[in-house]
Amino acid sequence: MTSTNPTPLPQPTLDAVIDIAKQAGQAIMTIYARDFEITDKADLSPLTEADLASHHCIENALNALTPQIPVLSEESKDSAISERLSWNRYWLIDPLDGTKEFIKKNGEFTVNIALIDNHQPVFGVVYAPALGVCYWGAKSHGAFKQQDNHKIEAIAVGKAPGSATGWRIVGSRSHQSEEFKQFAAKFDAPEILSMGSSLKLCLVAEGSADIYPRLGLTSEWDTAAAQAVVEAAGGQVLEHPNLTPLLYNSRPETLLNPFFIVCASKDPVWSEL
Repeated sequence: MTSTNPTPLPQPTLDAVIDIAKQAGQAIMTIYARDFEITDKADLSPLTEADLASHHCIENALNALTPQIPVLSEESKDSAISERLSWNRYWLIDPLDGTKEFIKKNGEFTVNIALIDNHQPVFGVVYAPALGVCYWGAKSHGAFKQQDNHKIEAIAVGKAPGSATGWRIVGSRSHQSEEFKQFAAKFDAPEILSMGSSLKLCLVAEGSADIYPRLGLTSEWDTAAAQAVVEAAGGQVLEHPNLTPLLYNSRPETLLNPFFIVCASKDPVWSEL
């Protein structure tokens, strides 16, 4: 693929995609309010009818809105997954990120829609319907958050503490991996924040957390929308340990991400130790 400057979408199109995410969220919440069937996919990850309802809602709406831009979803057929290697620009969606949180009914699940252009997430919307919060961001537009129908707020990453003390790290309180513990040991008594789905990246984007070390497996649709929000908010999503920007559709053999770090910027406290 050749290197090109991303062509921005017009604001009405961005607004329409935000509305599509919210419509998908409404479809999810209709199922969330009642009993629902749970099955296992081939990789043994859970699948609910809410995943599929959201997928069809988003795919149909995006195909109608931007028929010239292909769509790749976690629930797409294998043929689309194969074809994606020839795409320079496409929608990448996770119709229900955090299916396990959805099943637990803790509210920490999201609808993720991202526009990938030349391997980069240039626009993304992350909507958490049970929490009533929506994040979105685009290159040259900035990053924003809206709680329910309240006023839209611009968001930005915070400033690093400046020493090893006072860091807020996104992770798990109860199931910290050995890699996470080794990374957290670089800091002096950090505060560990727990959150589900792509909302973890959004905590950094809005300045509620300083860093999110994801030292475990994720897929590209898990992260693209929130990465767009983080970068539009002035932050970075960097492969670990080489600290280069996390890119998309650049690994022909897999849709799995490498380990990565979400941060305001590289900081000597963790990047040089």
